[in-house]
Amino acid sequence: MAPDQDRPTDQGGQLRLTRLTCRDFRNHADLELGLNRRFVALVGENGAGKTNLLEAISLFSPGRGLRRAEFAGMARTGGTGGFAVSMGLTSGEDEHRVGTGYEPAGLDTRATRLCRVDGGSVPSPIAFSEFLRVVWLTPDLDGLFRGPAGDRRRFLDRLVLAVDASHGARVGALERALRSRNRLLDERPDDGRWLDAIEREVAELAVAVALARRETAERLDRLIAEGRDDGQPFPWAGVRLEGDMDDLVAVWPAIEAEDRYRQTLRQGRQRDRAAGRTLNGPQTTDLVVRHGPKDVPAATASTGEQKALLIGLVLAHARLVQAMCGLAPVVLLDEVAAHLDPRRRAGLFDALDALPGQVWMTGADPALFADLAGRADVIRVVDGRVVQGGA
Repeated sequence: MAPDQDRPTDQGGQLRLTRLTCRDFRNHADLELGLNRRFVALVGENGAGKTNLLEAISLFSPGRGLRRAEFAGMARTGGTGGFAVSMGLTSGEDEHRVGTGYEPAGLDTRATRLCRVDGGSVPSPIAFSEFLRVVWLTPDLDGLFRGPAGDRRRFLDRLVLAVDASHGARVGALERALRSRNRLLDERPDDGRWLDAIEREVAELAVAVALARRETAERLDRLIAEGRDDGQPFPWAGVRLEGDMDDLVAVWPAIEAEDRYRQTLRQGRQRDRAAGRTLNGPQTTDLVVRHGPKDVPAATASTGEQKALLIGLVLAHARLVQAMCGLAPVVLLDEVAAHLDPRRRAGLFDALDALPGQVWMTGADPALFADLAGRADVIRVVDGRVVQGGA
């Protein structure tokens, strides 16, 4: 994770979003939102546009945001076909303006993702990582522990992305290299020279991806273990990675791991060709989570316990981002409080109070945030419009 290891850690991470502007984004035609507090509570009926505002903020992290949607689909129906989102940020005495948007294809132009920092164009959302980090929890993750391994891999990669903004590019490059190898095995299986070349690229990328995942998972597990408390409302989690590539990089230095994986690829060509995919590598990694106090697999815990475990995991990850990057992340929690009993809801607010970063939450009922009275910007969202003060 070299890109972020040299980041200074004396910034304190007291970052706040002071203004959010959306133009033709989802159902928000023209939104201007000024903010004063560290807690932001978005309240309103389902479909009003609360989650859309969280999604707008999530676009300032690498990738396509918390819904992983196509950019064209984020543009407001009836609008120009494009959208723009910008935010004002403050951290200590520093102030910055960041913006992103989408321009649809024209007669002579291609569709374009735009990114700007302080009025100047930047090549990609990776540039935003110099100023803020974003982590989130949405209802889509409720079935994470019982779902397929691929869902947990995407969750794991999102954890890594928050501390290493270049991780997404490596994962994307690995996926493209694997597709090239699979196509070559199908169309030209006897072309040893080209297979050797593509397998060398696959091995380099695979080891880099596996090492980044391993470092994040191990650091997260250590951070959780150091602060674990069986009496907390959100149970602590045990975290580890399971897969052949994870076993390989746990034992061998990077260069040796690349050589051994390249040998595995060469020996498995016939089998992989028959399967139509590469059967070994980081694309088979699973994130294994255990309910710490009960010492049972997370998947066997009750639905309520899994929800609490997931919340605890995301909060621990937010602390890890602060520790590794020197930037307290903006935390986005979509419809979290509504599913908690009063004890756990109070515990959630206490845990969020201990985080230095700004926290955005959504909920249909303003009463969910009564314990934050005087400490939160309460904003009512109604059909793409906002009313501050929750009125």
